[in-house]
Amino acid sequence: MAEPSKVIHVRNVGHEISENDLLQLFQPFGVITKLVMLRAKNQALLQMQDVPSAMAALQYYINVQPSIRGRNVYIQFSSHQELTTVDQNTQGRGDEPNRILLVTIHHMLYPITVEVLHQVFSPHGFVEKIVTFQKSAGFQALIQYQLHQSAVLARTSLQGRNIYDGCCQLDIQFSNLDELQVNYNNDRSRDFTNPNLPSEQKGRSSQSGYDSGVPFPQMANAAAIAAAFGGGLPPGITGTNERCTILVSNLNSDRIDEDKLFNLFSLYGNIMRIKLLHNKPDHALVQMGDGFQAELAVHFLKGAILFGKRLEVNFSKHPIITQGADTHEYINSNLNRFNRNAAKNYRYCCSPTKMIHLSTLPQDVTEEEILSHLEEHGTILNTKLFEMNGKKQALVMFETEEQATEALVCKHASSLGGSIIRISFSQLQSIRENSQ
Repeated sequence: MAEPSKVIHVRNVGHEISENDLLQLFQPFGVITKLVMLRAKNQALLQMQDVPSAMAALQYYINVQPSIRGRNVYIQFSSHQELTTVDQNTQGRGDEPNRILLVTIHHMLYPITVEVLHQVFSPHGFVEKIVTFQKSAGFQALIQYQLHQSAVLARTSLQGRNIYDGCCQLDIQFSNLDELQVNYNNDRSRDFTNPNLPSEQKGRSSQSGYDSGVPFPQMANAAAIAAAFGGGLPPGITGTNERCTILVSNLNSDRIDEDKLFNLFSLYGNIMRIKLLHNKPDHALVQMGDGFQAELAVHFLKGAILFGKRLEVNFSKHPIITQGADTHEYINSNLNRFNRNAAKNYRYCCSPTKMIHLSTLPQDVTEEEILSHLEEHGTILNTKLFEMNGKKQALVMFETEEQATEALVCKHASSLGGSIIRISFSQLQSIRENSQ
């Protein structure tokens, strides 16, 4: 056996195994700094940030046979102590100074926007442009400074640091690009030298090399999922699904609309678009933020009852929902629940229950006002109004799961006493227990 090294050699890597599959296999053990696919040999070389991370991975997989897409893969320490080859897809040139930085964010529990990146990088010099995009290596950004020395200083100061406590770790290289082209000023790209650019993208950017059209970063990496669920996925969830669009059928076409579907499906991830199918009035398409969120929604909502109908929830053959007059856009909705505290929201994912949890309530709200707001949706057995961290919250128990589901889809994001309230399912069995 080779001497311990931070480089891991992976064998039996079939053509169906992607770079992202390998990243998901090893990300729970630490930051991955480089990955080289040796396709001709069905092998791969993967470099961890340090030797202890690599040792932890090998130690774990001694007892658990690693398998990807039904294929067993075999791992050992590489004879290389360091990988000198850089994945060409990363657009990086390593240590040759340049005023444009390529930033890869590892262990990403929270979405990262242009504003967040600007806040992190601007203390080191004037940032001219930022473009964010999704690659097989994960969520990445290109950051262009006015001066070379600003980029060098930022890389020296920020390499390996976390944006948020315990997550969103920065891996920074110098890019090989000479100038960034930014066409739109929005959450995904920004030209700070030209504030007059439009915010909406009418068509795909023609610039090759990176794509600024990804609205939400993929959060379905193994490290984020493991952290969100305390180290293991819920039974029945694989974490490897890549299909983002869901087909919902057997809807009550007389009572359903796009906003009600948004209220229900947004419990499991960010919503991109929703489209009711006019040729099939009881069918709808829902596009989630990423494949893992779509898998959660299919898993937890299959067979749920809404407006007297038992829902059929399956993955769609359509990869995305195309924009159009009959498509409702939710990409930029501030009602999407996973823009912040994504890990916390994942922990609350569950199938519909009889109990709903209300938050962002007005401070002077009464139980009577809550009852009056919800009682049209079914028989309420019990309520509890309480305060947590100085904010009013409530639990409401209905007689059936169907009634609670109807209350949630109709009254989430509704106004009560001047406040827009937030509703989710509670996993508590009884109101006598402590609040969630």
